[in-house]
Amino acid sequence: MWIPTEHEKYGVVLANFRGTIQHGLPLEIGETVQILEKCEGWYRGFIIKNPNVKGIFPCSYVHLKHAHIKNKGQFETVIPMEESVVTEMTVTLREWGTMWKQLYVKNDGELFHRLWHVMTEILELRQQVLLGHLTHDRMTDIKQHVIARLDWGNEQLGLDLVPRRDFSMVDPDEISVTELYRLMERRHRKRDVPLQASMHHLFLQLNGLLNCGLGEELEVFFFVYDSREMRPISERFFVRLNKQGLPKSPDRTERQCTLFVDLGSSDLRKDVYVVAHIFRIGRMVAGEKKSACSTQYRRPFGCTVISVSDLLTADCKDDHLLKVYSCNAESEWYQIHDNIVRKVSSRYNPIGSGTGLAVSLQLLHGDLEQIQKDYTRLFTHSVSITRRLGFSDIIMPGEMRSDVYITLERGEFEKGGKSVARNVEVTVYLLGADGQVLKGMVCSGSGEPGMDEFHSLVLYHSNSPRWSEMIQLSVPPELFRATHLRFEFRHCSTKEKGEKKLFGFSFVPLMQEDGRTLPDGTHELIVHKCEETANLQDTSRYLKLAYSKASLQPGQNQTIKNSKESFWILSQLCSTKLTQNGDMLDLLKWRAHPDRIMECLSKLKDIDGAEIVKFLHDMLDTLFAVLDESPQRYGLKVFDCLVHVINLLQDSKFQHFKPVMDNYIEHHFAGALSYRDLIRVLKWYVDRIIDTEHQEQIQQVLKAAEYLFKYIVQSRQLYTAAAVGQGEEEFRCSISELFKSIHLFLSHETKGISPVTHTQAVFLRSFPIVCSELLKVFSVQEVANLARDTLNSLPALPHTDCPLQAVKLQCMAKTVESPLYTNPESRCVLLPVVLHLLHTYLQEQKELVLCANILTGMLSLVHRDPNTECVVSEEVNIIMESLSGVLLRTILEVTNRPQPTASSLRLQYQDITGEFVACLLTLLRQLSDKDYQKLLSRFPSKDELANFLLQLFTVFRILIRPDMFPKDWTVMRLVTNNVIITTVLYLSDTLRNNFLNEKFDFKVWEAYFYLSIVFVIQPCLQLETFSPSKRKKVLEKYGDMRVMIGCEIFSMWQNLGDYKMNLIPSLIGPFLEVTLVPQSDLRNVLIPVFHDMMDSEERRSGNFKQVEAKLIDKLESLMSEGKGDETYKELFNNIIPLFGPYPSLLKKIERETWRESGVSHIATVTRLMERLLDYRDCMKIGEVDGKIGCTVNLLNFYKTELNKEEMYIRYIHKLYELHLKVQNYTEAAYTLLLYDELLEWTERPLREFLTYPMQSEWQRKECLHLTIIHNFDRGKCWENCIILCRELANQYEAYYDYRNLSKMRLMEASLYDKIMNQQRLEPEFFRIGFYGKKFPFFLRNKEFVCRGNDYERLEAFQQRMLSEFPHAIAMQHANQPDQTILQAEAQYLQIYAVTPVPDNRDVLQRDGVPNNIKSFYKVNHIWRFRYDRPFHKGNKDKENEFKSLWVERTTLSLAQSLPGISRWFEVEKRDLVEMSPLENASEVIENKTLQLRTLIAQCQTRQMQNINPLTMCLNGVIDAAVNGGLARYQEAFFAKDYISSHPEDGDKITRLRELMFEQAHILEYGLAVHEKFVPQDMRPLHKKLVDQFHVMRSSLGMQPQEFPAYVRVSPLHFANGSPRTCRTPVPNAISPDGGRIVARRSPLSYPAVNRYSSSSLSSQASNDVSNITGQSESSDEVFNMQPSPSTSSLSSTHSGSHVTGAAVPSNRDTLPAVSPLPLDKHKQPRENACLSPRDRLSSSVFAGPLDSAQRMIPFQIDTSLPRCEASLPTSETGKSIRSLSPMPTARSPQKTTAPPLTPSPTDGLPAGSLASHSPARSGSYSSGISSLSRCSVSEMCGMESSPPDPPLPPAPDNLVRRGSKTPPPYSVYERNNPRRTTPLPHSLSVPPTVDNPNLPSKPQLSRTQRIHSEPRHRLTPRKVSQL
Repeated sequence: MWIPTEHEKYGVVLANFRGTIQHGLPLEIGETVQILEKCEGWYRGFIIKNPNVKGIFPCSYVHLKHAHIKNKGQFETVIPMEESVVTEMTVTLREWGTMWKQLYVKNDGELFHRLWHVMTEILELRQQVLLGHLTHDRMTDIKQHVIARLDWGNEQLGLDLVPRRDFSMVDPDEISVTELYRLMERRHRKRDVPLQASMHHLFLQLNGLLNCGLGEELEVFFFVYDSREMRPISERFFVRLNKQGLPKSPDRTERQCTLFVDLGSSDLRKDVYVVAHIFRIGRMVAGEKKSACSTQYRRPFGCTVISVSDLLTADCKDDHLLKVYSCNAESEWYQIHDNIVRKVSSRYNPIGSGTGLAVSLQLLHGDLEQIQKDYTRLFTHSVSITRRLGFSDIIMPGEMRSDVYITLERGEFEKGGKSVARNVEVTVYLLGADGQVLKGMVCSGSGEPGMDEFHSLVLYHSNSPRWSEMIQLSVPPELFRATHLRFEFRHCSTKEKGEKKLFGFSFVPLMQEDGRTLPDGTHELIVHKCEETANLQDTSRYLKLAYSKASLQPGQNQTIKNSKESFWILSQLCSTKLTQNGDMLDLLKWRAHPDRIMECLSKLKDIDGAEIVKFLHDMLDTLFAVLDESPQRYGLKVFDCLVHVINLLQDSKFQHFKPVMDNYIEHHFAGALSYRDLIRVLKWYVDRIIDTEHQEQIQQVLKAAEYLFKYIVQSRQLYTAAAVGQGEEEFRCSISELFKSIHLFLSHETKGISPVTHTQAVFLRSFPIVCSELLKVFSVQEVANLARDTLNSLPALPHTDCPLQAVKLQCMAKTVESPLYTNPESRCVLLPVVLHLLHTYLQEQKELVLCANILTGMLSLVHRDPNTECVVSEEVNIIMESLSGVLLRTILEVTNRPQPTASSLRLQYQDITGEFVACLLTLLRQLSDKDYQKLLSRFPSKDELANFLLQLFTVFRILIRPDMFPKDWTVMRLVTNNVIITTVLYLSDTLRNNFLNEKFDFKVWEAYFYLSIVFVIQPCLQLETFSPSKRKKVLEKYGDMRVMIGCEIFSMWQNLGDYKMNLIPSLIGPFLEVTLVPQSDLRNVLIPVFHDMMDSEERRSGNFKQVEAKLIDKLESLMSEGKGDETYKELFNNIIPLFGPYPSLLKKIERETWRESGVSHIATVTRLMERLLDYRDCMKIGEVDGKIGCTVNLLNFYKTELNKEEMYIRYIHKLYELHLKVQNYTEAAYTLLLYDELLEWTERPLREFLTYPMQSEWQRKECLHLTIIHNFDRGKCWENCIILCRELANQYEAYYDYRNLSKMRLMEASLYDKIMNQQRLEPEFFRIGFYGKKFPFFLRNKEFVCRGNDYERLEAFQQRMLSEFPHAIAMQHANQPDQTILQAEAQYLQIYAVTPVPDNRDVLQRDGVPNNIKSFYKVNHIWRFRYDRPFHKGNKDKENEFKSLWVERTTLSLAQSLPGISRWFEVEKRDLVEMSPLENASEVIENKTLQLRTLIAQCQTRQMQNINPLTMCLNGVIDAAVNGGLARYQEAFFAKDYISSHPEDGDKITRLRELMFEQAHILEYGLAVHEKFVPQDMRPLHKKLVDQFHVMRSSLGMQPQEFPAYVRVSPLHFANGSPRTCRTPVPNAISPDGGRIVARRSPLSYPAVNRYSSSSLSSQASNDVSNITGQSESSDEVFNMQPSPSTSSLSSTHSGSHVTGAAVPSNRDTLPAVSPLPLDKHKQPRENACLSPRDRLSSSVFAGPLDSAQRMIPFQIDTSLPRCEASLPTSETGKSIRSLSPMPTARSPQKTTAPPLTPSPTDGLPAGSLASHSPARSGSYSSGISSLSRCSVSEMCGMESSPPDPPLPPAPDNLVRRGSKTPPPYSVYERNNPRRTTPLPHSLSVPPTVDNPNLPSKPQLSRTQRIHSEPRHRLTPRKVSQL
């Protein structure tokens, strides 16, 4: 039987449990479980991190832990009873663990490893804490360290800031909001603004002297040097180096590492340096012979420096190699470092090129003890401490020092009978009272132990040496009196075996006879003569002598006084026990000379503060002893001295001695009667304040009031303890009289700022502490009354500008923080005073920082406590009544101010705002239901109540803003929301009772609903974004506050009744935002509100268009606001289910009379949501193709279904930017054309929009045209550019803007050049299908055709698609997918290449059109694409598979043509046709024939670099080893059984036979061309091909004579195709050459689309085969006369000159048999056709007979006949034709040859060619230029020509035009005839009549009317933008 557990509630899993039994709960080691029940060795419970899954598990698998149970019962919460920091570590590590794994997935390696190290460290520390073997101090250190690591990790991972107090997390419910805010703010400020350290330390490690081959030991001395003051500021650090330049004691780290401590912030300057002096230990002269001298000396070697400022930016130990310099003269050694710093390079030189001192340096900041903990790696071994010279900036009371620093400055010595100067060495000894040397007390630097003696460096031959060497004497204070220093001077000879000969000495005592130590400063010591060391053994003999010249008394030894020999030293004392000040000693020993007491007291103010604080205890004892000696005589003087000492501790340098004084007062002060004298003197000063002119002394007295009252109170307590309460009344009276005097001087009112005002301010600053001291001897009530009376005694000033008022506020702030205000009894007395002052300042918005601090301090004491609940409630009511209104106004005022830019001011601004907010929340949190009623009832009128509610609601909305608190302050935000929701629920009744019915207030209700909605949608309440553990904590503590407020919203909405109509327009959008919150209960509650709105709107106006419009607008704004913001990610992922899973709205609507429009509205909104969701998702991914497709989908929706022009245009420009980003210039141009179509050529002004300035519609359209032209140009879509250029040119011409017209015409000409001369690649097209439910909505189960990128083939396209959809599966077949794939929860991609099917074949089939032009029409304006899939129907014939080889041809029709506004468009229609084997065979042969023609033409025109492609093609057709070639087709389809069984295929069989004959004919001529160009090494292959061709021809049963006449002629004439004069018979007015007429097409112009080769489809003009095979080299001249051929493979050049034509024999018998002559009636046309371009006749004057059939041949396309004809010229006919030419012949044919005639870019375009890809077919606006008609211009461009001969009569009118009836561009026709009316292109304007227009059409002036109408007159010429 399962029994609920009582104590076994919490456990940790010890081992993994699989849970395979029934109801088993799987467990993993380390998880924590909560136990619910127990039964026979089994527990039932759940894992704490997943409480929804419950199960059973064995008891032995769990280790039980003690826990505290909250809310016992069904919803109980178990909290483990352990150290809070341990619990936090456990919870945090679990949360980090999940996120740590995600870091690995995201490839954030750096943070991953750093977090791993921190987690490991925390685990180890947690283990130490759990063991419980730590001391209290160690436990504190570990907790502090752990908390720092937890905060660091939370910050790095973006987790919440945890409020803590004393290393433990605080419960927000157990402290006030103000206290919570201060805890959060303090932790935030500590993290964001690190405290500036006042103390700094420099770590130094010497690694060695590099590249020094000196061979002697070295000594290195480091010290910190201040170059500004030219003095060292630290001791010296001493390191010994061996002969190799390495540390002599490498195992003793303290001898090579040091820490320069106690550097102040002022020392981190650019002119502070680390200096190193290097000395060598060896011979006098470096390099001297060893035998010369064996004695070693300290000799100068080098110096190096580095600036401390260079170390400020380094975060870790930095290695440096410092260059070493030596001085040029040893006399300059003492200042070499200064010369290096000042860069006096003439006095020093570098030592060697590579010699350098290798050191490691690091600057550390903060307290030394903390640094040793933080930088343990630096202190793993002992490090010597190098202290600062003298005391640091801050003197600590416990610091003990007793050091004397002696610097050997310089000396002046006589030669002593020597011919050269001496080599002087100074030896220093420290001797005690007994004359013995004190051992180990002379130290030359830290890093080395003390020595018995010190030897100075030796300067070579110098009688005036300057050493500047400093030594340290560590002498205990008790040894100072009888200790002296002795300096012995010796001459170091280099010739006398290195003997050091004594020649004198000096000495100096460390303490004088009066007890003062040696004064700081320079001392000139006397050099006493002495040559024997024995004479110095008895110290008493020379101690009687004078030691310095300053100490010589008059009349003493004049010889010594006049001596020129002197020795200078510099001394500095740093001692906390000894003094050099005689006045201090006199005061401390006042009893020795009582008559000098007044003098000593007067001199106290002149003594250095450092000397006073060193002897603070003794000084205070002395002062009070003197006061007790004679109060009347010395009282005032002692009082002044005491004030001076007290105020001295206010200095920042000595403020740390305040605890010393406090300790003295509490434990050592014994003046039981002193209070009388102190009160008396203090009152004496106060009484004279008003009358005294100079207030400085009185202000000093009042400044010391804090400690004066401490002495008074302590003295009174001592007296009371000794006298058992006697004199109590006297004491009270004296204090009362004192405060009466204080009240009197405080009440003194002066005009302006007077000295008395400053004195009042000084007292107010110390008054709160005085009150705290008085609490020790008076009751709380008495002190509170005293404080109240004192504050009220101040003059009542009308304004807050007076400085005294600010000080009063500061005084109030300290009072609130004092114990006096903490007590509830005294708080009741002081509260009205404080509130009155606060109200005054908040009313005027002055001193807000202080006001915030005061209010925060007051409310920190306000918290629900059962014992003081009544008192707290009363205080809260008083505060609310006094400050509620002004507090709300202050918050509004502060939050509306602009934030300051300075970081410090910005932090202050944030603190003020946050503190005022916390105060308001604290007050509202404490209000009960009765308190709310009382608060609201005090408003006398409804207007005032409404004002208050509006202010409160506005403040609440401000508090909800994301920027109100820092991002990681979730705890503070949740507390704020809890207070807000509680307040809103309280105020709901107030709204219902006071603002409904006739008292309805729209503003109040609107503010209420807006607040509630903003509350619901705020990010910090979206629990779905939280981690499971965080979500569980929030739900347990606060519940889902969104649902609570949502229910209240619905309730309040229902209460509105008929007043809902006032709120419907404005609240539709906000309500939509609420429904987007992914919370099911909230949606269930609020979605019916939409029905209510729609019903109300329907009843009022008969429709709900307003609801629909507002709803759609809000969706748009949500998308624009949420761009790039993670806040709305989950919201948009849940848009679609808005009306799906919750059908209540639809059910309600279906019951209404307006159900059809309602359902339609919901469907429209839902579709918009789907598209917005797709857009949102696509914008998140990095692939641009998906973004483009989604944007196209969305803009079409806005255009077709919503008819929202502004959003439509916005998305046009978004799509335009996307195209530009990926360099889709053509698509970008088509996209921008959509906006261009919406504009007209009018002067209507347009507002500023997007990036467009305010301008006229004409100017914006012009700008768009130019931008579109530029993009079409970059996309090499020049034909479209020409159309737009003409449109602009027409506009410029209409306005007579010839300058821009000229530029436009030049641009158009350049575009024609680009078409002919530049290469354009033909893109591949691919069909791609997206199948499966995992694709976005706009792709799902749809198929598209995509225009590939340049050079992109199928494999590359497939790879690109798979990279964009990495989870997609590529389908390996082309069959249509079944429903299994369509409905699968996966992604399937089906991709294959398709062939474009051009709709406009006119240009492609027209003769004479260069391939450069045809290539454009083959791949542009394509609507249909084709895909062939071969298959076998029926039984497959193994012998000949062609018999059953069918082709399944799929034709895909798109919704829009390619290219367009996207690189891919959806397939709108799919047509499937099966081609029989016979039809397939015909098409294969036809395509291969076309390929052969192309290759032959390219070979003849020399476009091929080599002949290999032609060779391979010929070989593949003639020697078809794989499929058998034509023979297989003959076997399959020419057999009698096939013909008899398929009688319906007779025409097709005939067609196949003709194609075979044609191909054989082409092969024959191909072999002839191949023979001419084939290289010698490939001749055998050619011969083989010829032989096999004869075999193939024989196998087909064909003989040469069997070729019909129309196939036995050369198919290769006119490589540029037939000239176009047959189609455009207008004469050429510029070229001297006439046109020519060609009656039939060249065989190479057969209308078929070749997808097997990307080479040119044009052909090269040539003669018959005899001319091909026997062409003379003179034909090169013809090539040279033509324009330079294009580099494009699609371009063509001209060949075939009159020279080669003249060589052709005129007799047909002489022609080869394979080229029979044509009929006579075709003779003249053929002869004319074979002329070169400059010799051809103009077709307009050619009188040759042409029958009607011949004229119509170009228009009769019979696919059943081959396209071959004979065309052979003769010389005679050529001459006769030239004589008939009506045009003059060019003087220089080479210069005037006309280029090939090309069609206009608009000639080949169908109606609406640029608009053929228009989305209008799907209901949207045109995406391109539609109905771009051909302009009425001539065909040929103008060229320079010779002066013409007199004109001939015009051409007869009866000539037939075989081309388009529209004249070619820019011809004489245009200039001689009026301009033909040209309709306005549809794509550039909105047609006046459109079926069901989606956008309103705009008025327009047709181009015809505009051109032929009178020009508009303007006062000033209109400016047109320059191109």
